[in-house]
Amino acid sequence: MRIGELSRTTGVPVPTIKYYVREGLMPPGELTSPNQATYGEAHERRLRLIRALLDVGGMKVAEIADVLTAIDDPVRPLHKVLGAAADRLGNVGVEHDDTESAAAQAVVADLVSRRGWRTHDSDPAAADLSMALASMARLGHGAFVEVLDDYADAAEQVARADLGYVDRRVSVEDMVESVVIGTVLGEAVFNALRRLAHVDASAKLYGADGPPEQKTN
Repeated sequence: MRIGELSRTTGVPVPTIKYYVREGLMPPGELTSPNQATYGEAHERRLRLIRALLDVGGMKVAEIADVLTAIDDPVRPLHKVLGAAADRLGNVGVEHDDTESAAAQAVVADLVSRRGWRTHDSDPAAADLSMALASMARLGHGAFVEVLDDYADAAEQVARADLGYVDRRVSVEDMVESVVIGTVLGEAVFNALRRLAHVDASAKLYGADGPPEQKTN
């Protein structure tokens, strides 16, 4: 495909794609003439990965370049790169109006309902979770939702532990591409789940309908 088609397929502007090529984030297209190049599935996949790390992972271009270098050089130890990437994760993201986003939002709404969490699907953390799951689906990792309840179980446990240690102010702080997806985007998923679980656990412990012994007369 030409660069224009790649842009339409991924939603990334042509100038941005050219910038990523100049910065070495993705390889150039295959030249078919001095001024024309074609791009394939590998370019589309790499572009979606870049956008996922940028939009969901909240990473800077230089940080993304470091992670992509690790993907392209599997001999390089990944734990240092991924550890640094996880430390820079943020909650700034861009929602997409596509099938993956709609499906992810439905999954999150169902999760919150099934688990009886005292929160709602319009919570900012729910939006972060939806964006992370949708990005995973676009990268071919949609099956991640099959382990979502396991993450939710862990999130609830961590939330209870966090609140139990609140007075002490204790901070609770893997194929190569799969390592990046599971670590970077998986971290975004878990952080969003953890925040949702915090809302529920806090409401149960400190809300108006919490344990009688926690209320004051």
